[in-house]
Amino acid sequence: MSKLYLVPNRKDMVRMCALAAEYGCAFEYNDFFAPKVMDDPQRQEKIIEDYKTCINGWFRECNFEGGMSGNCVFPDVFSKDTMHGAFLDVTIHSDDPMIAHVSRQRVLQSMETAKNMGLKGVVFHTGRLGGFRAPDYLRNWRDRNEAFFTEIALQYPAQQIYMENMFDEAPDILAGLAERMRDVGNFGVCLDYAHAMLSKCPGREWIEALAPYIRHIHINDNDLQNDLHLPVGEGTLDWQEFDRLIRQHRVEAPVLVEVSGYEAQEKSLRYMKRNGIYPMEREQI
Repeated sequence: MSKLYLVPNRKDMVRMCALAAEYGCAFEYNDFFAPKVMDDPQRQEKIIEDYKTCINGWFRECNFEGGMSGNCVFPDVFSKDTMHGAFLDVTIHSDDPMIAHVSRQRVLQSMETAKNMGLKGVVFHTGRLGGFRAPDYLRNWRDRNEAFFTEIALQYPAQQIYMENMFDEAPDILAGLAERMRDVGNFGVCLDYAHAMLSKCPGREWIEALAPYIRHIHINDNDLQNDLHLPVGEGTLDWQEFDRLIRQHRVEAPVLVEVSGYEAQEKSLRYMKRNGIYPMEREQI
């Protein structure tokens, strides 16, 4: 299993592939959640073909052991990779049947893309109104998401489904859904640690509550006020605490370094390696 993920840039894939190979990373694609891409099948096909060509071409040129050799196309080029699914305005739990219908269609489109590419998994957001804790609203959110994503998980058994905290104010509601779905083998939580640290709830409480259900992790840095997606180590987040909590609670999920561009990714990975931040081990000096 790949322990690290990067967000690839189609315009810089030679360096991206080299960095991924150096650190043993897979890719998480952020190209397919925008409505203008989702509604343009030809554009989607072009993006997928570009990635396939770039990745296979890099493996072929380097004769990389983990990929391909000669002139044969590596058939499972995307098999360890993931993607970010639709999340803009997606509200599965809406009381408005038209909004709920369109939201579910967007999720299905994302799952179809992942299935067609042969991806390992798809990340979706909770879609909750952060801080709004009316009992009926929370019950609707839980029950409707449980019913819908249980059905989706059964319909797409080859893909993992990860639900990510967005601007949720605390982990309890997501943990409650995950507990109810714990027997759904291909459903789990994506802990976005940077998002969690924007809440008033300490990181310790997030990881304690979600640890049994975490299957994927997103990390980047910020100033504890805004979702900045800074390189890891260039903001205010306490990464030693993150590392300690993840290891203490025996979370073994892979980590996406969710920053954009080669330079920010390379800085993040170097910082993580130098400081032994999960899933890396501290360098021996």
